Amino acid sequence: MDNQQRDQLSKEAKRVEESAMWSGQGQFEQAKIWRGTNLSLGTPATALAAIAGAATLASTAGRYWAAVAALSAAALSAVMTSLGLARRIEQAQTAANAYLALQQDARVFYDIDLPAMEYDEARAALGELIARQQEVNKSAPIPTKRAYRRARKNIEGGGQNYNVDEHEPTSR
Repeated sequence: MDNQQRDQLSKEAKRVEESAMWSGQGQFEQAKIWRGTNLSLGTPATALAAIAGAATLASTAGRYWAAVAALSAAALSAVMTSLGLARRIEQAQTAANAYLALQQDARVFYDIDLPAMEYDEARAALGELIARQQEVNKSAPIPTKRAYRRARKNIEGGGQNYNVDEHEPTSR
């Protein structure tokens, strides 16, 4: 395989890696948002249910507040169920981990495997990476703009950098 072919294969693998990095980070941030939403709804729902139970047992006068607390807890629980927060958290984490694996495999391909491969073998390996990327893209939930902004902040802040890459000696 000539250098131009190798460079083109490497560039495409780097595109897969970059796309997986952005998509994966977006999914991780989305999972964090869903987890926070789950906590912000679930904690008050649990507390209100406990208050309702205690108020019911305390006195007849507390039954009004017990009813209000019980209805509020039920409403929060209904919102949580409607949003499907547990499912959304799991979907985002699963997609994020799939993108992370794809990102790493693309990097290993162009940094380690590609130099020793023949063109047909390298082209097939790149095709498998692209097929995996398309498969993950099909099943991944779409992150919110907020998740995208948080992902961008994390990536641009160095959250995807490895110490080993920062300390490698430069070639002379």
